[in-house]
Amino acid sequence: MLMSVDGKISTGDTDIMDIDQDYKIIPGLKEGLQQYYDLEQETDLFSLNTGRVFAKLGVNEKTDGPAKSPVSFIVIDNRPHLTASGVTYLSEKTQKLFVVTTNKLHPAYAVKQAHPNIEIVSYEQKIDLADLMQKLRKDYGVLKLTVQSGGTLNTVLVRESLVDRVLVVVAPALVGGKGTASLMDGESLHTPKDLGEIKTLQLVETRPLKESYLLLEYKVRK
Repeated sequence: MLMSVDGKISTGDTDIMDIDQDYKIIPGLKEGLQQYYDLEQETDLFSLNTGRVFAKLGVNEKTDGPAKSPVSFIVIDNRPHLTASGVTYLSEKTQKLFVVTTNKLHPAYAVKQAHPNIEIVSYEQKIDLADLMQKLRKDYGVLKLTVQSGGTLNTVLVRESLVDRVLVVVAPALVGGKGTASLMDGESLHTPKDLGEIKTLQLVETRPLKESYLLLEYKVRK
């Protein structure tokens, strides 16, 4: 993932604020930003994200024919944030599109017949992420995947011991803001007995990049 030195994965606390768009116009950040996207192309063949992130990226409004990617997307989307157009766009872009939802009226159901590469993984009331990982492995042969979601989901995945590797590109910026999304958000820890929820890391690689960007890779200690 891409974050600032102070751990922010957005430039502000509203959906119109976005690193991918905003870093492109900020001197001192725009010059080295492409390195992150180059590294992103080395992702696993399965990528986990959320409908909110894709909606923020504008997939619901896209009309251009997307280039087919070798990556399959796993999208968690309950609200839903994706429209029928957004689901269609993603299905045409990816090898396989997994829509994980508790919403029985999700637009994916309406477009699935016309797009056979859509797979809907449904849950009744709450998505069981550990169960989801087991299903993806057992039923679809997903041995590893890259998580590219927001801070809330990142925290849940880490605390449920479903992440074993952290790869971060650190941008040379200090963003700040109490309400600005960070690499790890979600529920705070409240008492000393919660300290067991903290995951420690083992450094694997530190690689300086151009224009003061930095690549960090860690192994999550079990």
